[in-house]
Amino acid sequence: MTPRPGLTPDALVRAGAELADEVGFAHLTPSALARRVGVRPPSLYAHLAGADDLRARVAVLALGELTEAATDAAAGLAGRDALAAVAGAHRDYARAHPGRWDAARHPLDDATAAASAGPRMAALMRAVLRGYGLAEPDATHAVRLLGATVHGFVTLEAAGGFAHSEPGAAASWEWVLDALDRTLTRPGGTP
Repeated sequence: MTPRPGLTPDALVRAGAELADEVGFAHLTPSALARRVGVRPPSLYAHLAGADDLRARVAVLALGELTEAATDAAAGLAGRDALAAVAGAHRDYARAHPGRWDAARHPLDDATAAASAGPRMAALMRAVLRGYGLAEPDATHAVRLLGATVHGFVTLEAAGGFAHSEPGAAASWEWVLDALDRTLTRPGGTP
């Protein structure tokens, strides 16, 4: 199949990411993307291998954007400030790009994951947490704690889980960050 002029894999992935933000990552399909860019679905297959390829490429794009935002946010900071900056970058990204936020957690095969920004994000998380002086395996537990806490809070907030009670989500967010900082500051990072 001959590729359509002006239609590139990068342009399709960007259009797919925008579409995911509008309709949700779960609804990102080659057919929906084809409608978005004004071509028939078979035209996409000159550029993408199918739905799995499209989703993986949008996931890689999202991981790259999120890693860049978190890295920029944490630059020059340490301790609770760095922790709050990285967590806040995730929260801000999820608010601005809900479909891409979901995509950033899409399972990737080993080779794609290794070539993505995922390892840089993990290194950033470890660097932020290094200031707490955690030895292994506590350092790994702390990375997982931070990731799970941020993901859980942001996911519940996006679903409206905190919208009908007081205190508001902003106050709870600060409380959660303080609680993480206190937990990680204790000797050995143990609660």
